[in-house]
Amino acid sequence: MRAFIRFNKGMMGLSTPVRLWLLSLVAVNLVIPLLFIGTSEARVVIGTLLISMLLMTGLTAWAGFTRILGLGHILWVPLLLWLWTRLDAIPADDLFGIWIRVLMVLNGISLVIDAVDVTRYLNGEREEIVRGPDGATMPIDG
Repeated sequence: MRAFIRFNKGMMGLSTPVRLWLLSLVAVNLVIPLLFIGTSEARVVIGTLLISMLLMTGLTAWAGFTRILGLGHILWVPLLLWLWTRLDAIPADDLFGIWIRVLMVLNGISLVIDAVDVTRYLNGEREEIVRGPDGATMPIDG
């Protein structure tokens, strides 16, 4: 439970543009799929997001709110590959098809950002990524 609170404190401590970006990811991976819950694609997307959130909570417990959290989206790689194989059967001109394609673009962009973050972590940038008002790294333990 402590890791979950720590993870959410970290999320709230991010800059407004980053929080808006993350909100768009939640919208396409959790909220919009509810409109299409009768499809296997929507159920797999929601399930993948929920597992990713658990993974990120575990990573927060292990390493804090650091750049390693980018690993939390690793399951998006097989998700995007699976969706790619289904594109021929999903019309591009209806709401479902538009959602799938927007999801794939946003999740793909996120994976690039995640790859950069994880690389930076592996190269030694292991401090907490939430900053205080003075720009200094702000621990989020307490």
